[in-house]
Amino acid sequence: MGVYNVHERLLAAKESEVGARLDSLSAGPADRLWPRGAWPPMTLDQGLSVGSAGGHGPIGYTVAAYVPGTWVRFTFTGPRGFRGFHEFAVLPVDEDHTVLRHTLAMRTHGLARVSWPLAYRRLHDACLEDSLDRAERDCTGTLARGSRWSPYVRFLHALIRLAGRS
Repeated sequence: MGVYNVHERLLAAKESEVGARLDSLSAGPADRLWPRGAWPPMTLDQGLSVGSAGGHGPIGYTVAAYVPGTWVRFTFTGPRGFRGFHEFAVLPVDEDHTVLRHTLAMRTHGLARVSWPLAYRRLHDACLEDSLDRAERDCTGTLARGSRWSPYVRFLHALIRLAGRS
């Protein structure tokens, strides 16, 4: 099954300001893009650099390409059945507005053909919207319209917490 999933946010911020959020994506305390707290932490064994391996929760990936302040692409290494990439791109619109875009493109195989549409997709969508909320709040000081988790995402999150206690 082919998957193409895009999330983007128009931010009232200069390209350099949004690019700085992208460059902070490193799994450390200075990270100003990853939505910490409610989501598994992102790890990158060599920081944000080509060849660095890591992931978040059951999702594994390697940094395949990185242009500071502009673009980063991660190639999936897990879970089994995910073949493809996800990436963040900083796209200037004008001097004071920039689009932050996340794209996921992959083919699913085996069990992932079921797990992606039933669980991963909805969790992915919620996590990415939380990330864009964080970028907007960090760049502008406000959040025009924050994302909200669906009842299904709250249910999946509760299952994950329960499984973690077992």
